[in-house]
Amino acid sequence: MTARSRALGAAVVCVAVLGALLTATAAHAASRTVRGGRLDWGIKSSFQSYVTGPVAKGSYSLTGGAATVGASQFRFHSATGSYDGGTGAFTAAYSGGVRFVGHRQSGGAYELDMTISRPTVRLSGGGGTLYVDITSKAKGTGTVTTSTQVPFATLSLGGIDMRGGGTAVRLDNLPATLTSQGARSFAGYYAAGTALDPVSLEADVLAPAGPSATPTAKPSTSPAKKAGRAKADAIEDGAVDWGVRRTFREYVTGPVADGKWTLTSGAQDGGALFRFPAGEGTYDGKKHVLRAAFDGALRFTGRQGLDLGLGGVRVTVEDGEGTLYADVASADLTGKKVPLVTFSAKGMKPKGGLLQLAEVPSTLTARGAKAFGGVYRAGTRMDPVTLSIALTDDARLPALPDLGESASPSPTPRASRTPEAKAAAAPRAENTASGGPVGGPVLPVALSLGALLTAAVAFGVVRRRRTPTD
Repeated sequence: MTARSRALGAAVVCVAVLGALLTATAAHAASRTVRGGRLDWGIKSSFQSYVTGPVAKGSYSLTGGAATVGASQFRFHSATGSYDGGTGAFTAAYSGGVRFVGHRQSGGAYELDMTISRPTVRLSGGGGTLYVDITSKAKGTGTVTTSTQVPFATLSLGGIDMRGGGTAVRLDNLPATLTSQGARSFAGYYAAGTALDPVSLEADVLAPAGPSATPTAKPSTSPAKKAGRAKADAIEDGAVDWGVRRTFREYVTGPVADGKWTLTSGAQDGGALFRFPAGEGTYDGKKHVLRAAFDGALRFTGRQGLDLGLGGVRVTVEDGEGTLYADVASADLTGKKVPLVTFSAKGMKPKGGLLQLAEVPSTLTARGAKAFGGVYRAGTRMDPVTLSIALTDDARLPALPDLGESASPSPTPRASRTPEAKAAAAPRAENTASGGPVGGPVLPVALSLGALLTAAVAFGVVRRRRTPTD
């Protein structure tokens, strides 16, 4: 018997165990709200290889707080929806998107240009459907089509009984197959019936409302405001969201550095970004000048002498340009208020008491390059910056991406010749993503935590997961 056959057999038995245990609790379940969680999906690994390979010579970019995770997966966040424990009906919509571009033409436009975002999963009975928003150029004609919530792929549950009454839904490696509508939206690159990468998801399920139940509350994404800000132009609150650089995060937790990041002093992890909260400072509305300081500290550590600390984050905006500063502690540079990146702030004006710049490109400064030990040159594009400043008491900062209570935001690097990989002298292929779906059986998980643990321990399917915040 092959290892795959043994694993499939274990999964089948796990399904039976979970089905029996979850059915017993179904009578006590009620329709409840889904809030918080993540969905991990590579879309199609061979498509990623094609886009970033020597033919298309393209790339991808992430939007709306999406992140990378695993060898070839994208992580979407902040699930919202509903779950009926009695019938097993489940709906969860996730935030974030990914844009693929390739085959650059002489005028600078791309022949291949596709954005997939807002994946939504709807499950009932023995299967379900994955919906997405998609904008794409048709292969050959170049016609651009934008469609909302296209039924993109069918999902198989493999006999999993979705009924239950737990506090979370977790499903791993659900087989996904391209639909006819999805094939049309996929710009003609694949035919209906093509196997896509499997889908894994987690979602938190809130306790039912009632006299004996207290709704589960998420901690505030912004700590309590500090006292003593009585100046006329003093801001009420603020946060800056910045992921530093995606490939740097992947390098830190990858096999070369084998490291992690640690957040302290109120800094928060949003998967693809870090939030530095509790902003205080001043804003001159006439001159459009902002000076703000934020809480939180971030430290990257790992092998090969990796140790980079960032804290004391500050942002200034003046004359339409912004600068993000930090107190830096590294082997190559230690200093206060080091200018790390600059970004455009043209047209920044308050709206409804909120002053905001959303995902604006940032560029590494000369001193910032030194903080990274020369791995990047000055002028290197770093992760985008989102700046949110509350000017009035009733202004609300945008929510941090919600990965759920049990999800791990730890990314694993893609194989590519990034500056990080070159600096580590670790020669690797340009792209090692497989040409087909990720292998492995469908592992039934998490409608009832007790049932999950019983089945998982019995058949050895519990896998250790590493998080960069431990």
